[in-house]
Formats: sequence, C-alpha cells, structure tokens
Amino acid sequence: MDALLSGLRAAGEPTRLRLLALCAHGELSVTELTLILGQSQPRVSRHLKLLVDAGLLERFREGAMVFYRIAEQSESAILARNLVDLLPNDSDELTRDLSRLEDIRKKRMEAATAYFTENASRWNQIRSLHVSENQVEQCLLSLVGENKIESYLDIGTGTGRILSLMSERVQQGLGIDQSNAMLAMARAHLEREGLKNVWVRKGDMYSMPMSDDCVDLATIHLVLHYSHDPQLVINEAARTLKKGGRLIIVDFAPHQEEQLRSEHKHQRLGFSDEEIRDCLREAGLKPGKTHALAGDPLTVKLWQATRSNALH
Repeated sequence: MDALLSGLRAAGEPTRLRLLALCAHGELSVTELTLILGQSQPRVSRHLKLLVDAGLLERFREGAMVFYRIAEQSESAILARNLVDLLPNDSDELTRDLSRLEDIRKKRMEAATAYFTENASRWNQIRSLHVSENQVEQCLLSLVGENKIESYLDIGTGTGRILSLMSERVQQGLGIDQSNAMLAMARAHLEREGLKNVWVRKGDMYSMPMSDDCVDLATIHLVLHYSHDPQLVINEAARTLKKGGRLIIVDFAPHQEEQLRSEHKHQRLGFSDEEIRDCLREAGLKPGKTHALAGDPLTVKLWQATRSNALH
C-alpha cells in the first residue's frame, strides 16, 4: 500500500506524467529530457529524482551522462506502466513531446550511422574471413532453443545485433559494453527496431554491474579474442549465472591471421577447444557440446557450458 501511494503522489503532476510517458519509449538522458520539455535542467532533475525515489523510473550512469527509463524491476513498475497506458492519446502536449523525441532519435541514428560508416571497413574485412553472420546467428539460435528465457545477458554487446536477435526469445535482456560509441549505436538500433524488453548498459566485462546468480543465459559473441585475460571474463560471466544457467561463447578457432592482432587489436588469435573447456571448468561451469562453422581462413566455434552447482 505504501509503495502504491508513494507512486501515485510522485506521478500526480503534469511534468512528471510527461517524463513517465517519454521514458516509457526508451532510455533518455537528462539533457535530452530537458530539450524535449523546454524546462531548466535543475527543475527536470528534481522531477526525475521524485520519480526514481518512488520506483517509477530507473536511473543509471554512463560515464559523465545519466540516463532514465521506465521501471522494470521495482515494486512500482506495474503502476508506472499502467499510468502511461492511461494517458490520453489526443493530448497536444504529449504529441509535441513525442515529436521532439523522434527528432532526438533521428540525431542519435545519424551519429550512429556516421560512426558505423567510418569503421565499417574494418568489420567488413573481418567478416570476409569467416562464414556468414547469418550462419553463425542461426546456429546460436538453435543452441538457445525455443523456450522463453527469463533473463539474458550479452557481454560485449557492440552494436546490439545479438541482443536484437535474442529479443523474441527472452523476457528481459541486457547488453553490456565499455564503448560509448558502441552503446550509442546499439541504443539507436534497438530503438529503430522498437524493442522494449532489451536494453544496454555501460560496463566492463571484467567487472560487470550485475548481481550474482541473476542470469539464465549469457553470451560472449566474438568478444573474447579482444580480452587480455579470457579466464577473468569467463569467471565474471559465470558469477552472474543462476544455478542451471547457460553460457555460450562464440569465437574463432586457432588461426594465423596476424593482421587481426596488428590492425584490429585482437589480443588472441583464436582459442582451442581444450583451452576454452579448461577455462569453463576453472570458472565452475560444466562444458557442453562444441559446434564448428568452418570458414576460410577463420573457423567460428560455439562453446556451451552450464552452471550446475554453487561456484567456488
């Protein structure tokens, strides 16, 4: 009862209802919300604090920026969604807000497209060395299976492609990445797809902003070869898994393409089955079947593991 009353009191103000409506459409920074509402940043920040304190919005930091989204985990999350659903569709004020929101999304997409265009050549060069992305993704989906997954984590999410791919099979999904540019691209991609059940956060794959035992499925998709210590990454992934949770690693088999190290910052030229299985066991996971997709010259491997017991 207290949470309900607190939520209703916090939402009972026109600007705060507008903020709820906007944050229901995706993650927005204080600066973006200030531009949309046409109010001062201190005033908007005060309204946001009240909504966060009441559990109607969630707040998270990415470097120097702070983002807000409608609550998903709090006791008041259902109330937040219901309040947004009750807002009138014919409100001129809300219509203007959403129009300005669309302008901001277009600017995000333009920035993401410019970044991708600038860096596309290096990704295309790597793609040309292995089997098609579609083959890799279809194999990944076949391993995931058709059953709905409650909680999903994509480590090193990059452009958010795998997060988007998994969105229909998960109730909630989170992508972690350290790069602000990649996060901007991923956020723009997910917004363009209209996906509401998956989102991204800034985080270090060696020390993720995640609780223990909270994830049913985690993936590390073509990321481990950038790591200076793959064992630490796998240990951190294992930490987040629930009992019975699964980890799927997608990466390259050992190869001799030295330019990937010198030109594309790869720390490792692929991994052997034995090395990955040893890392999985060291992390307290039980290795499963391995799948290989042969390319020329790079072969993509998919390694599976399950957490069956308490981690040591």
